[in-house]
Amino acid sequence: MARPIWHGAINFGLVTVPVDMFGATEDHTISFRQFERGTSDRIRYKRVNERTGEEVAYSDIVKGAEIGGGEYVIIEPEELDEIAPGRSRTIDISSFVGLDEIDPIHFQKTYWLAPSKEEYGKAYGLLLQAMRKTNRAGIATFVMRGKEYLTAVRAGDDDLLILTTMLFAEDIRDPAKELKSLPEITPARGKELDMAVSLIDSMVEDWNPSDYHDTYTQRVEQLIEDKKEGREVVAGEEPSTPTKVVDLFDALSKSVESRKKRRSSAPEQEQDLSSLSKADLDKMARELDVKGRSKMTRDELEKAVSAAARPSKAS
Repeated sequence: MARPIWHGAINFGLVTVPVDMFGATEDHTISFRQFERGTSDRIRYKRVNERTGEEVAYSDIVKGAEIGGGEYVIIEPEELDEIAPGRSRTIDISSFVGLDEIDPIHFQKTYWLAPSKEEYGKAYGLLLQAMRKTNRAGIATFVMRGKEYLTAVRAGDDDLLILTTMLFAEDIRDPAKELKSLPEITPARGKELDMAVSLIDSMVEDWNPSDYHDTYTQRVEQLIEDKKEGREVVAGEEPSTPTKVVDLFDALSKSVESRKKRRSSAPEQEQDLSSLSKADLDKMARELDVKGRSKMTRDELEKAVSAAARPSKAS
């Protein structure tokens, strides 16, 4: 069972609701250790004193801010806590905004908020239902682990309040200052624009997050398994080459036609699926609109893809 990573309270108006915060997401990136090539010797890192070369205990390390000329101001952890009294234990909602008003570029990480005790459920439920009814998010700030966060608190689908940390306006870079040059958008020709819109329309689907998976991590897992078993490692496909301007309309037309054929007819010949990875089968299952594919094992995916790809008999 997950443990809270933060305890505090939501403040909105004169109402205070004690809550616990839980991580809503997790990272499935495969963790590697470092070794010296040609050996089984691990690489280790140590915190050492730059002047003496001696290792320093973590408890003896403090932070320092450079002020120029090689000089630093040393800051103790308790000094950082003292300049934000009370802020580390409250989520202060200052306003409510429409969810569609927030540019997704500001979103960072998502957490669940739950009432810290059963007795606080009524006030918690009232806030959740009010935000759900108005489709608005509460904009708030709070301090966690020595950093102040801007957040959006909203009602989730699982009767939980969801808190998403956001970037402040000053954290967003100005593309005009960061890019060598901004793209010059020339007006698209009528036929090309119509064909591009047709392609987008042909690719419209209902959003289902379970349709999408981290296929790179799956390939890394397959690489590890292949090397473990002494199997040959198969290289991935080369990336597509950029489309030439003169071929743009032709490429769009072929893309639209391909999407139409994929949706209207099944493959004439069955493909050998036994050698495909689970990631490849999952991609085929998605293209064939196989239901429940996200919960299938590799063998179940192979059977489902085979059945979906098989031409139906004329009645």
